Amino acid sequence: MISDLKLDAHGLLPAIIQDADNGDVLMLGYMNQEALEKTLSSGEVWFYSRSRQELWHKGATSGNRLIVRSVSLDCDRDAVLVSAKPLGPVCHTGSRTCFFQPLTGADPSGKS
Repeated sequence: MISDLKLDAHGLLPAIIQDADNGDVLMLGYMNQEALEKTLSSGEVWFYSRSRQELWHKGATSGNRLIVRSVSLDCDRDAVLVSAKPLGPVCHTGSRTCFFQPLTGADPSGKS
């Protein structure tokens, strides 16, 4: 089943992480095949760091791990949704979720 995934040109697919208890979207990361396999086999979330070009285990340094409850593919097989139990704040800023900054239609410079 993993071999049927539609990875992008860099061998990655987006992974949306959702809180298993309340459905909040916690973060977006990218997984290569190895990260997805480690996520499925270990029960904890692994990603592929595009900037460092290496695998990373979410929470390995902070302790704020993500415990996998389920993993689902989207209908096009080019993204995954991971339902997980967060063990602490998910965002590197210390926020519970990475999606905490409201986006408005106003131009930040004050110009119309």
